[in-house]
Amino acid sequence: MKKHLKLSGMLIVPCIIGLFCSSCITDTSSVIHDEKISPTEASVNYERTEAKTEETVSYHKTHADSEITDKSRPGVSSADSEEKGMPQAEESSADSSLDSYEKAAKGEAQEILDSALAFCQTSNDFWEQGDLDNSIDALDEAYSLILKINPQEADPNILQQKEDIRFTISKRIIEVYSSRFTVVNGNYKAIPLVMNDHVQRALNLFKTREREFFLSSYRRSGKYRPAIVSALKEAGLPEELSWLPLIESGFKTRALSRARALGMWQFIASTGYKFGLKRDTWIDERMDPEKSTDAAIAYLKELHQIFGDWTTALAAYNCGEGAVLRRISKQKINYLDNFWDLYQTLPLETAFYVPKFLAVLHILNDPQLHGFNLPPLDQEIETEKVTIEKQIHLKTMAKYLDISFEVLDELNPELRHKSTPASPYVLRVPKDKGQVLLSRLSEMPAWHPPVPEYVIHTVKNGEALSMIARRYRTSVNAISSFNNLKSTHYIKAGWKLKIPSSRAYASYHKASAPISTLGGQEHLIQYTVQKGDSLWQIARQFRTTTKAIQSKNNLKDSRLRIGQILVIPGSIAAIEDIRTKPYTVRKGDSPYLIAMKNKMDLAEFLRLNNLTPRSTIFPGQILQVKAG
Repeated sequence: MKKHLKLSGMLIVPCIIGLFCSSCITDTSSVIHDEKISPTEASVNYERTEAKTEETVSYHKTHADSEITDKSRPGVSSADSEEKGMPQAEESSADSSLDSYEKAAKGEAQEILDSALAFCQTSNDFWEQGDLDNSIDALDEAYSLILKINPQEADPNILQQKEDIRFTISKRIIEVYSSRFTVVNGNYKAIPLVMNDHVQRALNLFKTREREFFLSSYRRSGKYRPAIVSALKEAGLPEELSWLPLIESGFKTRALSRARALGMWQFIASTGYKFGLKRDTWIDERMDPEKSTDAAIAYLKELHQIFGDWTTALAAYNCGEGAVLRRISKQKINYLDNFWDLYQTLPLETAFYVPKFLAVLHILNDPQLHGFNLPPLDQEIETEKVTIEKQIHLKTMAKYLDISFEVLDELNPELRHKSTPASPYVLRVPKDKGQVLLSRLSEMPAWHPPVPEYVIHTVKNGEALSMIARRYRTSVNAISSFNNLKSTHYIKAGWKLKIPSSRAYASYHKASAPISTLGGQEHLIQYTVQKGDSLWQIARQFRTTTKAIQSKNNLKDSRLRIGQILVIPGSIAAIEDIRTKPYTVRKGDSPYLIAMKNKMDLAEFLRLNNLTPRSTIFPGQILQVKAG
């Protein structure tokens, strides 16, 4: 029984990538040049190949028979062969037999390839007749045939033809499946306006409990929908999809769901990243109406290509294509069947998502029929874009532009802290305010984010307050008082502690009287030694040195005791106060050698040039050293 490798259905799509990757550098001239073979061309090519193969096999057979006959004559020697003008055999009998075997194997491989090519043509014939299932089956058969050729034994010409046919099969699969989507969908722009019990239930919901939500969302759509419709038209997608944000977010740019989906189109972080939506400390483009609309269109197009109908694609938009595909794989039916076959297997929220969207379309098509008197739409704000590189709070900007802060905030909802970032940023402002912004930009004070008073730390197994205090460069008492802990010796895994991030919460206080030092006036700081402290940690915390602390406190060694009061000297001299000159690094130089040449401490040299002990310097580099 002939084995048949079945690749069609949902298993064929993952194979396409492999087929293309393995064949993308192949010269396809020996098989098929055009993307689509006409029946006539393929027939001629096949007949020529078949004829050529038969002629080659016939020649080898005749030539081999002749050699056997001559060699088998009694009394005919090699000398006699030369006298009679017959060619003398240059190979041994074993070599001749091996050569005949290789020729026979080559002829068999060529026959397999010719058969595979014929199946490719048969697939094309079925495709043109609209018989897509048989077209795929023919490609399956062609692929199973070329897999019979062992790449370790075949000669380069055979392997080249095999790769050519593999490439042809991959292209045919894409063409057949693309046409299959078209056949199933009919009009690519059509979203079937179904009315059934599920849609009727959604209609009743909008007429009662969610009536106010529907009306307010409809009113708000006026600000954003014109731009969405324009983008959908440009992408060739149905305009009805412009109402999708109504059930996703109510056309709210900062809407946040329980599943952490954000923005008007409700992207989760990973899907937003996949479709190019930037997300960092200052910006989250999932809340940008324009950029999130572009991402939504790209996602919807991808989903429609996967599933072939809009109802299934919309269900996948709500819960992810993976969830829908898993349900489809359990159906045991053609995956391009009606969406309502999936309805009972999908999660409840997803299943009802599609009826709600269809209910919205029904209401908008005939509001009076469904008992709605639609309110006037909010007006779209005309804007212009200005690129700035200065960190400015929107409240400050609104004051200088003589516009409402609420308007400026509404035009730039992706700004997470209502401030532009320090890097270049394209800001939206009302029309005719762009030039005003640029002309007054230098007058606007820069905004600096406030330092948070604390960070949250979740206690892990084995942690003690002293360990946490060292990690955050604070003290046990500071953490204890900030969290109102009854004991500094007991914390529990899983507790969330507020760790003060400002030195104001550390366990030290300033003395009332200033003291005189070589560097001028400084404040005397007293610090109470805590469990787990060390001299070098305290020195690092206060940006001084261990020697300075030892000298100020007359310490003979680095040993400390809990509760000990230390006087902390002021920080070391500021780098900015050092007079410097440029130094050009020479071959063979190192940070240590440069510091020694210029009578500097290595640490001082590294700090002055923002270097670390692991930093690499190179000849020609300009560094700073002490001037004298």
